[in-house]
Amino acid sequence: METAQSRRQTAPGAFAAFARFVLCGGGVGLASSFAVAALASWIPWVLANALITVASTLLATELHARFTFGAGGRATWRQHAQSAGSAAAAYGVTCAAMLVLQQSVATPGAVLEQVVYLSASALAGIARFVVLRLLVFARNHSQAAATVRTARPVPTIMTLTAAPVGPTVLCRTA
Repeated sequence: METAQSRRQTAPGAFAAFARFVLCGGGVGLASSFAVAALASWIPWVLANALITVASTLLATELHARFTFGAGGRATWRQHAQSAGSAAAAYGVTCAAMLVLQQSVATPGAVLEQVVYLSASALAGIARFVVLRLLVFARNHSQAAATVRTARPVPTIMTLTAAPVGPTVLCRTA
């Protein structure tokens, strides 16, 4: 069984975590953009985006807990809830970008819609990485470290120091 200490030691650095975030979150985000476009042909775009955002957030949070941030296991309910807050902000950004596009361009094509949606998702994704790394999954690492520190007390080891080398003068006061 893997201990909290070994999970903490294997947590990736910022660059590795960002690379994993891009692969996991970006892959889910890319698949989501096509899912939104497909689902929007049957239901209103805003509803399609909301449904896909919920599903992709659950999947991405699990991937981030297991692989991106080195939490070493499934995401907790608390992490899912905190991640949902950043996803709600990302949802707002993508909706706002699409509304601005629809107000600016009379009949935007599918390619332009994808470019705008993916650009808004990328900007929201960068902000989301910062939130997840510094707030959502950082507490998990510090709690694991605290658990490791308090789980087993470290025995005190007495060390002997050597006497100074050279002549020793003992002073006596009368």
